[in-house]
Amino acid sequence: MILTGGGDCPGLNAVIRAIVKRAKQEDDWQVIGSMEAFNGVLREPMELMKLNNKTTAGIHVKGGTILKTTNKGNPFDFPIENQDGSVSIIDRSDELIQKIRDIGVEAVISIGGDGSQRISQKLFEKGLNIVGVPKTIDNDLSATDSTFGFRTAVHIATDSFDKLVTTAESHHRVMIMEVMGRDAGWIALNTAIAGGAEVCLIPEIPYDIQKVVDHVNQRYEKGSGFANIVIAEGAKPKDGSVVSRKSDEVGYENIRLGGVAYQLADQLKAAGCKADIREAVLGHTQRGGTPVSFDRVLATLFGVKAFELVLNEQYGQMVSLRNNEITSVSLKEATSGNNFVDKDSFLVHAAKSTGISFGD
Repeated sequence: MILTGGGDCPGLNAVIRAIVKRAKQEDDWQVIGSMEAFNGVLREPMELMKLNNKTTAGIHVKGGTILKTTNKGNPFDFPIENQDGSVSIIDRSDELIQKIRDIGVEAVISIGGDGSQRISQKLFEKGLNIVGVPKTIDNDLSATDSTFGFRTAVHIATDSFDKLVTTAESHHRVMIMEVMGRDAGWIALNTAIAGGAEVCLIPEIPYDIQKVVDHVNQRYEKGSGFANIVIAEGAKPKDGSVVSRKSDEVGYENIRLGGVAYQLADQLKAAGCKADIREAVLGHTQRGGTPVSFDRVLATLFGVKAFELVLNEQYGQMVSLRNNEITSVSLKEATSGNNFVDKDSFLVHAAKSTGISFGD
């Protein structure tokens, strides 16, 4: 059984297709998919999809996931609506495992980010045969050198940034582009370098607004009457906090980020920036569209490896890219830490050496 959980990501369909194609090379293996992560199993009747060469033909070039996805279906904290309209949170993990066994499923492949893999680890500890495939556009999983979807997100962000440069120059404006990156600034940092930004603000390096203003003002004083800024949604000023709000969606466990570009614009004006300022929030456009070739290849490699872990009964593992080799790590190790931008890394050094300010 395959399922996709958490936010959607370019490359999910390529993983599904690769698992199916690899499974077809073995005798007596059938693959099914659970719709909207584990929700498909927990529903009555169950919502499952037969996965074969016909249902997965050509899907590797498509964004999203044919199995749909959700970030509101944690089986350990599952929301149930009562008759009076109130919501109760219950543990349905034992029920989930029993239903999976009752329909004869031998193993589960869970494609998802850190939250999904923590669920996978807990289910493995309860006896479910499960294998993980890492997925996140944020590239913030420490157990793998890269995750599929990240390169596509950077490509989309860079393409958008290039367009903003020309409009900033035409109007002598400061353009602020907000990209995804809750806790890790990989998308913002790579976009800033690729696009030639003047300022890059990321969660790992809290910024001093006055230093940002000074850097922008220098651009205008030197005759370059425009500036472009990339900011990750999780960036924050020194002694400040992340722009966030609690979601009112039942079962959604994360805080909702977004809007930091508008906060930054207000901060720049209050600190003395005289230029016209405009904001652009890319939001979910970074998650959509056709995956770039790198992500299709990586997703395919992950899918093949995931099935072979199942074939060899190596459960409780997550596939991983390390030192340009496809390998696996335990789910416990995979969920033990995050991959954050190191402020002393050569990538940050290179950005600063090309004139990009982090406001530090």
